[in-house]
Amino acid sequence: MAENAEIKWYVVHTYSGYENKVHDSLIKAVENNGMQDLIVDVQIPVEEIVEIKNNKRKTVQRKLLPGYVLVKMLMTNETWYVVRNTRGVTGFVGSGNKPTPLSETDFAAIFAAKPEKRVDIQVGDTVRILTGLFENFSGRVVEMNDETQTLSVMVPMLKRETAVELSYDEVVRDE
Repeated sequence: MAENAEIKWYVVHTYSGYENKVHDSLIKAVENNGMQDLIVDVQIPVEEIVEIKNNKRKTVQRKLLPGYVLVKMLMTNETWYVVRNTRGVTGFVGSGNKPTPLSETDFAAIFAAKPEKRVDIQVGDTVRILTGLFENFSGRVVEMNDETQTLSVMVPMLKRETAVELSYDEVVRDE
């Protein structure tokens, strides 16, 4: 049995669009060769994104590292050969022929990304507010901040416009 201190995450480069095929092929190769104690995990880093299009919310998965698969394994000649000769794999990330393992902090940083919301709203669009004090009010978008996922909306109220700060998921575009 392999010692856990030697089992590390490695980044494997694949042909573009082959990440899922490589993932499935590696899992099968591990099972067929009885290498569960040498190659312990195979991951495709993905994040969930909330897209809002045509006033419909949809959660989609986006690959964080397109063209790459992460493999947690004990690096031996045998495991290197199995991974390297998997269909769709172009090689390991590292210098020359020596794969470089990921540090635990780098691995954690890859999966620490927060969900992102995409909206089909732009500055100048009219939106309807879905929740809160201004529910069912309509207003004009004057500013958007993708970093904080908020927007500033001018809402007509008592013959004046009032600026309201809202998150992306609190509004829909008014048709």
